[in-house]
Amino acid sequence: MPRITPTLWFDTEGKEAAEFYVSIFPNSEIKSVQYYGEAGPRPAGTVMTVEFALDGQEYLALNGGPQFTFDEAISLSIDCADQEEVDHYWAALSKGGEEGPCGWLKDRYGLSWQVVPAEMKSLLADPDPGRAQRAMKAMLGMRKLDVAALRAAADGGEGA
Repeated sequence: MPRITPTLWFDTEGKEAAEFYVSIFPNSEIKSVQYYGEAGPRPAGTVMTVEFALDGQEYLALNGGPQFTFDEAISLSIDCADQEEVDHYWAALSKGGEEGPCGWLKDRYGLSWQVVPAEMKSLLADPDPGRAQRAMKAMLGMRKLDVAALRAAADGGEGA
């Protein structure tokens, strides 16, 4: 089966971004860095690509130039075990970036992330449609997701 590697296009900050991401996630590393040569199209000796892994998932950062930028049409979703993980990833990735609604944020490089507690899936798929809708309504009013508030809303409490 072919291996699929997401490639992230940066202007010039691909190595800096890869180092930032690797510093946040466990089981992560920079695997290799390649540089432009005399053939260009960027100046010889500047970083061309960075192969890196985030918690075992491989990525490629490409310093391709300013022609393309990130938007919300693509995001990376983090399934967090609990509120502590949500808080950790939210704080680390939003620093210097921009908080968005419903657990979404843009990091300092403009890449969109969804920081989602694992329990969110079961709340939204609850067999009781009322619980699911109350959880959805609560989520829509949040920026960083709050597991306790989502549970309370689903149960008909605060935020319902």
